[in-house]
Amino acid sequence: MSTQSPIAVVTGASSGIGEATARRLAAEGFHVVLGARRFDRIKAIAAEIDGTPLALDVTDVDSVAAFTDGIAEANVLVNNAGGAFGLERVDAADEDNWRRMWETNVIGTLRLTKALLPKLIASGNGHVVTVTSIAAQELYDGGAGYTSAKHAQSALHRTLRTEELGQPVRFTEVLPGMVETEFSVVRFDGDAERAANVYQGLKPLVADDVADVIAFAVTRPWHVNLDQIVMKPRAQASATRAHRD
Repeated sequence: MSTQSPIAVVTGASSGIGEATARRLAAEGFHVVLGARRFDRIKAIAAEIDGTPLALDVTDVDSVAAFTDGIAEANVLVNNAGGAFGLERVDAADEDNWRRMWETNVIGTLRLTKALLPKLIASGNGHVVTVTSIAAQELYDGGAGYTSAKHAQSALHRTLRTEELGQPVRFTEVLPGMVETEFSVVRFDGDAERAANVYQGLKPLVADDVADVIAFAVTRPWHVNLDQIVMKPRAQASATRAHRD
């Protein structure tokens, strides 16, 4: 990987917000390194945007090491890999789902950020963007596994903002509300009809909306740090309240 363009690393880049962000940052002049488990998908996307696809499973220590070892320099890291699994109440919690959510959202973010932070700082103008969720600020029935993981991911990210104060690196947390991607299909174990009902009667955000915000944040002048950006559809007031036609 040899390029004169600034390098942006995007995890979870095979679909949804990650794919949209990779495409948008490429359009903004970044050379994008795309990481995801579904290598065939990121390979095809990378070919379209002249990026670099690298296989990545954020839950696997060796995979993360191989991925980050393949990146000599980095200007931007977008921690997007994550997800929600299940919607059980605490008294019926599936511990395997909880482990998956904490491993992908929290530990995965930790691993990638820890490995790439020295390279981001060495760039002289690094930027870490972490895509959390309004679930990092709110609670709802059946969501304790996901909301607790997103609260922890947010705490990790915000702690970095203070720990690295004085270093040439910025930190932006993006907290989306309803975004129509594969998110709900994955959460409901492939039940597309149940996933579609989540967005029934309103116009949700789409992946490109979030990518626009990420691109805006990372293209601000070096001295401007957008700490947190909460974004929801106009029809959504909170995690539990929305207007539906």
